[in-house]
Amino acid sequence: MKVAFLGTGLMGLPMAQRLLAAGVELIAYNRTPEKLEPLRQAGAQIATKPREAIRSADCIILMLSNAAAIYHVLLTDTSWHTLSGRSVIQMGTITPLESQEIRDTVVAAGGEYIEAPVLGSIPEATIGELIVMVGGEREQYERHLKLLQNFGKSPVYIGNVGTASTLTLALNQLIASLTTSFALSLAFVQLQGIDVDLFMSILRDSKLYAPTFDQNLQRMLDGNYTNANLTIKQLIKEVDLFISEAKSVGLNLSSIEGVKEILHSTMKMSYPEDDYSSVFPAIREWGEVSGE
Repeated sequence: MKVAFLGTGLMGLPMAQRLLAAGVELIAYNRTPEKLEPLRQAGAQIATKPREAIRSADCIILMLSNAAAIYHVLLTDTSWHTLSGRSVIQMGTITPLESQEIRDTVVAAGGEYIEAPVLGSIPEATIGELIVMVGGEREQYERHLKLLQNFGKSPVYIGNVGTASTLTLALNQLIASLTTSFALSLAFVQLQGIDVDLFMSILRDSKLYAPTFDQNLQRMLDGNYTNANLTIKQLIKEVDLFISEAKSVGLNLSSIEGVKEILHSTMKMSYPEDDYSSVFPAIREWGEVSGE
């Protein structure tokens, strides 16, 4: 089986490299050609157009930034008829409705579609320990399981198309909320003159602890937010998707709206490509940012 990998950004590149390391025949496409050089050197075929990759493959994996990008590279007029008889696996973060609409379009073109969004960042993608959540028919899940195990050891079947996207949004909301809450407590402790090591020791021994706190701690203490695992720009996108979906079911969104405000303040203070742990200086310097 030959796989086309469309979208080799921060997450897509290590995921595609996992396939090559497993001996999968791979053809890759990215809007920014220079990002494909590591894959070329590792033996991947490089496509200059999306349709070139699609025509050459039996299975198409999408790791693109949003639904608009998916439509652009996958469902253009020139690519439309090439989907017939091919499997499309959508692994980025989009809304349930967007996933279902893309499925309907792919099926109408004669292809099949499943969603398989992931939880984790670059370190997990690099070593194949992402949590992969699959939405589609169970038979599709079982048939593509071996391929998906290159990204995570135990892909989880969630249900029909849309269910995995829903679950991913719920989990990504927690990434934003946990990180900003931890940053707030850390800043408070520092400004009150309490030893950070003592704070972390107590936190680690409590039921409040989450591993993501230690993952972000050193970045926050060092003020080094380059080489992002997850960018502020991407996290804002995912929070916006969650808010849109949660609003439709009538939830109280006051807490996540506050998180969103902090994320936007972070964007103003730094760069969109900075790591999401850069919410810490935005929280510490909130008075200056808000003009208080």
